[in-house]
Amino acid sequence: MTTVCPLVKASRPDDGSSRKPGECPEKHAAEHEGGGKAKKESVGASATVSPKCPFGYDSQTFKLGPHSCMICQALLFDCSKCVPCSHVYCKVCISRFKDCPLCGADIERIEADTDLQSVVDRFVDGHARIKRSHVDMDKEGKVGENKKVIYEDVSLERGAFLVQQAMRAFRAQNVESARSRLSLCAEDIRGQIEIAGSTSELCSQLGAVLGMLGDCCRSMGDAGSAVSYFEESVEFLSKLPAADLEIMHTLSVSLNKIGDLKYYDRDLEAARSYYIRSLNVRRDAIKHHPSVSSQTLDVAVSLAKVADVDRTIGNEDAALDRFRDAIKLLESLTLKPEEAGLEQRRLSVLEFLNTQLAEKQSG
Repeated sequence: MTTVCPLVKASRPDDGSSRKPGECPEKHAAEHEGGGKAKKESVGASATVSPKCPFGYDSQTFKLGPHSCMICQALLFDCSKCVPCSHVYCKVCISRFKDCPLCGADIERIEADTDLQSVVDRFVDGHARIKRSHVDMDKEGKVGENKKVIYEDVSLERGAFLVQQAMRAFRAQNVESARSRLSLCAEDIRGQIEIAGSTSELCSQLGAVLGMLGDCCRSMGDAGSAVSYFEESVEFLSKLPAADLEIMHTLSVSLNKIGDLKYYDRDLEAARSYYIRSLNVRRDAIKHHPSVSSQTLDVAVSLAKVADVDRTIGNEDAALDRFRDAIKLLESLTLKPEEAGLEQRRLSVLEFLNTQLAEKQSG
């Protein structure tokens, strides 16, 4: 699953991002107010206050707090309390231990902590966008008649917050937790699409989140649901401009993952079809970004996947041609000094291709 959050946005000009840590938000509200009469009229005598989350959930850092599992470091999911020490973890996380990771006490049994889970769930629902009634306040932060203060995001967009939690849980193999957070995120984005329409930004976000949900289902052994999520991801990502390199890479990866699942299910024709689609997406990406070395590597990998299926179904000549094409691409690839990290991948793929070609020619 990708580690790059698809929902992080650049700071808005009026989001209070210029405020220093710990500085009073009302100070900046006062500074905005002193910007002149014309400016006051243009903004409708309103200001934005961005309160800081007391538990440290912000876009720059992540602090473990009372709602966090100390094992997966994500928000608690399916809270379970150790008896007798009473330390609380996610059920999936603590089930792997016989002794409490925090205090070392023997775990006699594990009990569900539904009260704490209810608190965590309410925190998830309310954290990202705190909706409060507009109130009239003066620049001192007191209630007044001429000032409206709008409380917006605490520090993270709801989608980014949920994806952050999901990625932490997924890396710790708490897949149920990751799937739950991502499902909420997908539900939110679908709701925004219903209101704003299928914008490029929303389609990109939903496509990425659906791909992550597919990864969760695949990890859980639910191939059918994984294919459904990947296919829906492809549907949304296919609506976006082909010139966007990151989007096209995500699209090609989703297509390959469907192909892999079809391959493992022995549906070779379907697997080949998805591999070919991924290959075509990557070839189109090279046309728009010919100088990006990683794209050449991706094309070589796609050629190898198609060739492998061709060989399995008995199409030997086509398989040999694709293996040779992939080898030529990689042998002609010149990496820049700053791309040294790609060299190991290039050599690994090249070794695989040469081995496959040698086996075919000797056979």
